[in-house]
Amino acid sequence: MVTAYDYPSALHVDRAGMDVLLVGDSCAMVELGYDTTQPMTLDQMLHHCQAVKRGASRSLLVADMPFGSYEYSDTDIALRNAYRLIKEAGMDAVKLEGGSKARATTVRTLVEGGVAVMGHVGLTPQAISVIGGFRAQGRTATRARALLDEALRLEDAGAFAVVLECVPGNVAEAITKSLEIPTIGIGAGAGTSGQVLVYHDMLGMLSHPHHEQFMPKFCKRYAQVGHAIKDGLEEFKADVESGEFPGNQYSPYKMNESEKELFDDLLESDADERKLHHEDNAKKLKQADEYEQLSLYGHKK
Repeated sequence: MVTAYDYPSALHVDRAGMDVLLVGDSCAMVELGYDTTQPMTLDQMLHHCQAVKRGASRSLLVADMPFGSYEYSDTDIALRNAYRLIKEAGMDAVKLEGGSKARATTVRTLVEGGVAVMGHVGLTPQAISVIGGFRAQGRTATRARALLDEALRLEDAGAFAVVLECVPGNVAEAITKSLEIPTIGIGAGAGTSGQVLVYHDMLGMLSHPHHEQFMPKFCKRYAQVGHAIKDGLEEFKADVESGEFPGNQYSPYKMNESEKELFDDLLESDADERKLHHEDNAKKLKQADEYEQLSLYGHKK
């Protein structure tokens, strides 16, 4: 499983043959520039899911339900929001975080309402305010056993799979062996049924030779796309400044000679008029600019 957030990334993930494509609320961080996933709204998720749907044709599409869209004691709210992701965005399933009894009740409501649900336990990024930040989970025997109970609870509620995030490998393996449904690990060792990584992290999308973006310890970088992007942009800038681009090679649209002559005649016929028009416009723009400088805060600085 790999994340995708827009049409191009969905095309790449789908064409690579990934079994599952997750439209994650991690979009808030890697696409929208937030520090956490919490600001992501349902409307924003719908927008990104719709774009992903247009780019993917074979992968199973799973959408994160964003923070604040499913936690209510009235589980019908979660069901209504899940229906929007299925009906309006074309998702195949939704994912929600946590394995408490209340969360299991929500999962059961969604499943009974016809929505396929993927669970998520361990590090649950939407709850960082409660768990004290992006920290590994299940590193004590008591907490590890609690995570197993949460996963079992989600399975009993009807979840078809569970993400295990940032937990010790032996804990993830024990949970996987205890469940009939598949587990998908992220920072959870090799003992899970499958693995997931964030698109931008694994491809080095935000990497730069002079400013390396934070990379999670569990993420293997399979490419340095950010370096290639930097090189391409800098080369374009240099080519434009030097006049090398576009040049004749990238200027494919031509007039035949007779049309060129006609066009030159048309330009010549009203050259004086266009010159006056140009000078008049330049004068107006200069006056407008001076007006703005004088009127800013009531005085000229």
